[in-house]
Amino acid sequence: MELVSPGIGLIFWMTLAFGLVLWLLSKYAWKPIMKSLHEREASIDKALHEADKAREEMKHLIFSNEQLLNQAKEERDEILKKGREIKEKLIEDAKQKAGEEAARIVESAKESIQNEKMAAMVDLKNQIAQLSIEIAEKLLGHELSDPQKQKELVDKLIKEAKLN
Repeated sequence: MELVSPGIGLIFWMTLAFGLVLWLLSKYAWKPIMKSLHEREASIDKALHEADKAREEMKHLIFSNEQLLNQAKEERDEILKKGREIKEKLIEDAKQKAGEEAARIVESAKESIQNEKMAAMVDLKNQIAQLSIEIAEKLLGHELSDPQKQKELVDKLIKEAKLN
């Protein structure tokens, strides 16, 4: 029955104990808790901002890679076009000369064109392979579904962004 109709003394001591606990919490606990919550919120905002920045840089890099690839294709086509032009000119010159001289010049031109073509193709293949690997690495990095791996990726990108 005492719980239903508590006495004045019990109310006084309970109020005093509650007030003391409330004062201790406000004095020693709430400020550090609120400070840590604000710090955590700031770090999350910063991480999100850095992730957005990294995403924008990734888009820029992909665009740059596409431009480089298109430029490499144009250069390859130009080299092949020049190679064909050289070949045709050498063939015409070779037809005008007699016998051995003509055969030797044509053979020399074919070897030169083949070497230039092979060098251009090897260089282009190397560039395309490097660009493909970089793009694949970055795309796969964004496809991670594990929250821990995502956090590690964000941390890594933040570090890379700070270094750059």
